[in-house]
Amino acid sequence: MSIFGDIVHKLFGKAKPDQPAPAAEPTPDPAAAQAAAPAAAPLADVDVAAVMDQLVSESGQTLNWRTSIVDTMKALGVDSSLEHRKQLAQELKYSGDMNDSASMNIWLHKQVMQALAANGGKLPPDLAS
Repeated sequence: MSIFGDIVHKLFGKAKPDQPAPAAEPTPDPAAAQAAAPAAAPLADVDVAAVMDQLVSESGQTLNWRTSIVDTMKALGVDSSLEHRKQLAQELKYSGDMNDSASMNIWLHKQVMQALAANGGKLPPDLAS
């Protein structure tokens, strides 16, 4: 499973633990997600902020998932190592310098939030753009 797919499955599973995870791999590319048929958006009606806030609270750590891809991944229990973030960047078609981890992380966070929204997740207005 892709790293982005793992992120989606963990969000979906936490939001709706009594339902099976979606069978289809979510689309990490927002443009491709919009072009896909609207049926079966894996995050339909999932309040991403509510789920993430709950996960951060349960973690007992001070995590700022709203601005940090590392904290987002930690809250979800996904490996947030540089190597995994580079893999995620490749999945999401990052074209910048992967050795500039600060720029890559900012880009990754924005892309992950956009891809979650494209897959049906509801984001707060400050993260939806």
